[in-house]
Amino acid sequence: MKNISIIGASGSIGTQTLDVIAHDDNLQLQGVSVHKNIEVLKDIILKFQPKAVAVTSLAHQKEAEEMFQAIGYQGERSFGEEGLIHIAEQGDTDILVTSLVGMVGLKPTIAAIKKGKDIALANKETLVAAGELVMPLAKKYGVKILPVDSEHSAIFQCLQGASLKEVKRILLTASGGPFRGKSKADLQKVTKAMALKHPNWVMGAKITIDSSTLMNKGLEVIEARWLFDIPYEKIQVVVHPESIIHSMVEFQDHSVMAQMGAPDMRMPIQYALNYPARKPAVAKALDLFSVKSLTFEKPDRETFSALDLAYLAGQRGGLQTAVLNSANEEAVQLFLEEKIHYMDIVLLVEKAMEAHRHLGELTLDKVLDTHEEVRRYIRKSIGEM
Repeated sequence: MKNISIIGASGSIGTQTLDVIAHDDNLQLQGVSVHKNIEVLKDIILKFQPKAVAVTSLAHQKEAEEMFQAIGYQGERSFGEEGLIHIAEQGDTDILVTSLVGMVGLKPTIAAIKKGKDIALANKETLVAAGELVMPLAKKYGVKILPVDSEHSAIFQCLQGASLKEVKRILLTASGGPFRGKSKADLQKVTKAMALKHPNWVMGAKITIDSSTLMNKGLEVIEARWLFDIPYEKIQVVVHPESIIHSMVEFQDHSVMAQMGAPDMRMPIQYALNYPARKPAVAKALDLFSVKSLTFEKPDRETFSALDLAYLAGQRGGLQTAVLNSANEEAVQLFLEEKIHYMDIVLLVEKAMEAHRHLGELTLDKVLDTHEEVRRYIRKSIGEM
């Protein structure tokens, strides 16, 4: 039996993780957090009876307490950022699923690592902003970082039984998002509703916007660099609109291994939770006869310049990836609030990177300070556009 805790259980990855747990008698929900969706938390408690729960929105603490009383929940309960840390450090937890979006996932992930918990990582910001700190820490505490992103899970699976010395390059696939083939002039007309319509995946708002700008793929490049200890020049992005091949690894003998499957996030989640075992499927099967073609294209890096910004930040090193991540996080939020235009997202990120070139030594405190500094900078910058 594996005890699983989830931070960010009401989001897309969190709810799909719960579905995987519900279909596997070997998995048990130990602890769970939500931000403010008390009704979802109520349903989770009634179905799974976790030992500990957390609500991170202090504004919803009273509502949560009333719900606990109404249903007679007797387990541990905590609130705010301390609640996230409490769930992350739960004594009986074997694997922590970090499905939060944004920098809020960094501190609980580190807390869990220090307690020896394996991490099923869906919070890419953890490695984008602080991979240079997190991966050595995981090694120190003997913790496995198990990727949940479909692309990184695919690479992880392709590398089983192989040596990194044998790898020529990683081929990181991208759907191309809803605006593949569009020009910069077309992108000037993009609305929030248009950007939230992904052709293949059902995801949260932030990651869907990131997918449309190709920033998501840039963040995944940085994540792959740290997950697989491979230099940026050996990571190539390949646009694959069908999202059937989730990523590939090319070896020194030019053999290419690919992991295929239907576009269903429950597959990489299930693999991470049961690693190294494979269990009967929760995800839907891939019908090869229905796949009409598999196509591959080079990304349009001129129109979608976010990808090059991510490579640049990674190659500069230090705190530049933290700046990239925080600037993008804030700019996307401003777009979702309809306070900036779609094309302003990447412009603001580029501006923040140039304004924060020299921030000193990379430390956890500096990463967290940089996050707040860059967020303020982005908010201030929209008045100058």
